[in-house]
Amino acid sequence: MLGFLCSLLAGIAMSVQGVLNTRLGDRVGLYETNMVVQGIAFLLSILAVLFLGSGNLSALMNVKKVYLLGGFFGILITITVMLAIKGLGPTVAISVILIAQLVAAALIDAFGWFDTDKVPFCWEKFLGVALMVGGVVLFKWKAC
Repeated sequence: MLGFLCSLLAGIAMSVQGVLNTRLGDRVGLYETNMVVQGIAFLLSILAVLFLGSGNLSALMNVKKVYLLGGFFGILITITVMLAIKGLGPTVAISVILIAQLVAAALIDAFGWFDTDKVPFCWEKFLGVALMVGGVVLFKWKAC
């Protein structure tokens, strides 16, 4: 149940953050907004480690180096979400992002990438993705 609630919160937070970042970017600039957003996240991360952390940062030397690309993806996500929302609007942009996330996660599962357990991508999952794409088409439809 905790995983479901956290997923719900993450989805809401990502959508709200995307719109807030886009509006801030309209006023101060795309890369400037990214710097402010990532900077605030960095400072809050330091506080979280100081007050809540119980891990082992020295273990960084022993992890697969590909795992360190998460930081690169942070800037990529922030900038591309802002550009997507600016170009498509929040509903369509977030819908396409969700579909891309689902397909990427399914591929990671199907191939067992990044040390995940393999989970087959069967026809029901293809149907689910197709239904989501159909939902985006309906959202984009100018019937209202």
